[in-house]
Amino acid sequence: MNISLFIAQRFSKHQQFSFSKIVTRIAVASIALGLATILISFGILRGFEQNIKDKLFALSGHIFVEHGNTSNSKEHSFAHLPLTKDTKLYKNFKKTSTLSHLQCIAYKAGILKTSAEVLGVNLKGIGKDFDKNRFLPYIIKGKMIDFEVENESPQIIISKKIADQLELKVKDSVQMFFIQDPPRFRKFAIVGIFQTGLEEFDEKIIIGDLRVVQHLYQWSADEVGGYEIFVKNYSSKDSVSMKEVLELGNYQMQPTSVEERFKPIFEWLGLMEQNVSIFLSLILIVAGFGMISILLIMIMERVQTIGLLKALGATDSQVQKIFIYQGLYLVMRGMVWGNSIGLGLCALQYFTKIMPLDAENYYMAAVPIAWDWWAIFGVNFLIFVLIAVILLLPTWIITKIRPIQALRFD
Repeated sequence: MNISLFIAQRFSKHQQFSFSKIVTRIAVASIALGLATILISFGILRGFEQNIKDKLFALSGHIFVEHGNTSNSKEHSFAHLPLTKDTKLYKNFKKTSTLSHLQCIAYKAGILKTSAEVLGVNLKGIGKDFDKNRFLPYIIKGKMIDFEVENESPQIIISKKIADQLELKVKDSVQMFFIQDPPRFRKFAIVGIFQTGLEEFDEKIIIGDLRVVQHLYQWSADEVGGYEIFVKNYSSKDSVSMKEVLELGNYQMQPTSVEERFKPIFEWLGLMEQNVSIFLSLILIVAGFGMISILLIMIMERVQTIGLLKALGATDSQVQKIFIYQGLYLVMRGMVWGNSIGLGLCALQYFTKIMPLDAENYYMAAVPIAWDWWAIFGVNFLIFVLIAVILLLPTWIITKIRPIQALRFD
């Protein structure tokens, strides 16, 4: 029989008439609230990261490849000088170990004009190889462009922000003027409206047929503005994918990762991670000191019992284990309640979206939740281990208690 565990269980059962009952409840509540707060914070943080990254990937891919001299263009910095489809990268990307999809795109700057407003935008031309499944969740009205027509399609998809600003809706027509020599214009039919919450896209980008942009630039059917490439298992530290793109590319190609293209957004996400890490550290410190204080109270309340156990032959180690077991029992109770509260509130928000957000400032309409089970397990394991180690500190005082003094303790 584990005598220390047996005595610890007896102590726990007979706390209902002692002062330590209130103290233990405070300990359980503090651990539960701390853990619940951490789990909710991690769920929201991972939700923000996943939501924003999914949008960026759907709209720009993981790697963007353009002509190396594009930045010297007097027009928009995207895709003025073309790339050809007759490249090893375009033909052989499916044979690589990390690249999953490649789609051709091209950008053309222009001005949308209605009877009351004008607005400068960029027409993003896409083709049949465009990954529709990634983009469809952001279409809030209408449908996708029909690429089955023989000639270039006059259909476009605009953002809700542009639609509201120009007072346009699905099935409306709008003219777009392109500043070039000679100037040209096109009349487009709006077949869909999308909303991402990302200002970089919602304020500037409309989606159209790649063949329209090719015609405006007087390119051939094999010339495109660039490639948007998706990788199989994305990671910000992945260097293999970029290496394979460089190996299959040529001297004209300039690949850019999504982190480089949207550096401010990823820096903002990194700052959020730092804040959560600091928050986690503070909660662990508070919970640790709280457990030290509570265990000290429990030890001081049973000084005479400790003296009696030592007088009967119990070692310091055996007596220490009694209070360590009691502390761990409180920690586990707190963690059960903390997980129940934290994961329960996360599930409530995940399924009901009861907490809205200002989409213009936060890139989404509701507080997002992501289920990172490894992070949840890691937080629970870290809290349990750290507090278990911290519990060794207050039990050190037991080694200083002498039986003869403890039994006289008044």
